[in-house]
Amino acid sequence: MNPAQAALQAEHGSLKYVLLPAAVAALGGLLFGFDTAVINGAIVFLKLQFALTDSQTEVAASSLLLGCVFGAGLVAFSVDRFGRKKLLLVAAALFTLSSIGTALPRNFTEFVVARVVGGFAIGLASALSPLYIAEISPARIRGLLVCVNQLALVSGILASYSVNYALTGAGPSNWRWMFASAAVPSALFLFALLTVPESPRWLVRNNREPEARHFLARINGREAADTEILAIRSAVAEESGNILDPTFRRPLLVAILIALFSQFTGINTIIYYGSLVFLEHVRQQTASTALLANVSVGAINFLATIVGMYLIDRVGRKPLMICSFAGMGLSLIGVAVAIRMRASGFAVLAFVLTYVACFAVGIGTGTWVLMSEISPSRVRGQAMSISTVCLWCGTLMVTLTFLSLVRVLTAPGAFLVYAFVCVVAVLFVWLGVPETKGRSLEEIEACWSTGR
Repeated sequence: MNPAQAALQAEHGSLKYVLLPAAVAALGGLLFGFDTAVINGAIVFLKLQFALTDSQTEVAASSLLLGCVFGAGLVAFSVDRFGRKKLLLVAAALFTLSSIGTALPRNFTEFVVARVVGGFAIGLASALSPLYIAEISPARIRGLLVCVNQLALVSGILASYSVNYALTGAGPSNWRWMFASAAVPSALFLFALLTVPESPRWLVRNNREPEARHFLARINGREAADTEILAIRSAVAEESGNILDPTFRRPLLVAILIALFSQFTGINTIIYYGSLVFLEHVRQQTASTALLANVSVGAINFLATIVGMYLIDRVGRKPLMICSFAGMGLSLIGVAVAIRMRASGFAVLAFVLTYVACFAVGIGTGTWVLMSEISPSRVRGQAMSISTVCLWCGTLMVTLTFLSLVRVLTAPGAFLVYAFVCVVAVLFVWLGVPETKGRSLEEIEACWSTGR
């Protein structure tokens, strides 16, 4: 780069300086997706290996989620003290340990313990990765960059489904290799994190303005960096840090309810139990065809997420989520009817794919974006942690109860329950969620007090 180009870049900045840290943070999303979804294919063989009952199968699938709750909860008490980067390093180390531990258990108890450790890592990463990306991103592309984390997440899901299918015929210990395959990206995440900076908003709050200004200037230029530093400083000075303050109540409630609706509409019944649903409730299916159906689910999830990334900063968060919840509800009704009528596997799969696509376009992308951006800056870390804990509690509840719900209501009945929740979610987003497209984090913060 010649001196003139260097001077121009210093004056106006370059987005390339935000892309690498955003991509590294998104590796946490990839591991999040891989570790949560790998159980879907492995559960078929794990169930045989340890002769698991339905209740034990629910524990095997949900033990990870218990760790997620505690990991996300830890963020509330530590994120503002230690910063985003250090806690992401802890998550990366735990991902590595868990991938090895779940591959080598001698009994079911050891497997559950290793999955809880992995869940702790996911809980940390699921709260911190989108938060970190939101705090380093310019307003005009913040939705897109936070969605990079979601794209990484669904890439992890697709990768896990593909690995599971590839290892189907690898013998009785194939499930061990399914879990072990996450060790390499976990180690890569750990070492890559050493190269990224801390969040500029955390740096300002902790009296390290020169570092924050240097990073922001590289992205947006000196003048924009100075303006943003002043906005961050002003927001920090005017806010108390008590998450229980009435000022923060409404944005926190919106974040919590969005998190819960994203789970209570049933997406993880497909992500975690998809292979069992096809194997046990769709006629003429084998373990191999059920895992192949999972791969198609992962592929649609991936492609629809790309569509959501394209739309979220163009259409906006709110209309995208309303359309997505509506489409999910209609698709779930289709799944229920197809299973009840004993339709072919292709018919059931078509409705499942439509359901997953609707989720990925608006809810998969929009939930994490909204959660990361709607809370005031001084309590954003705590608010993100609390809403993420609620999300994982919702996931845990759905995962722990799905097989039992199917026993009581049948599979079609269970899916109709989730369809009803989709209707309630549409009404909530329509009436209670503000649009945040194109606004800076400080402007979003101001809208809660002005009502605009």
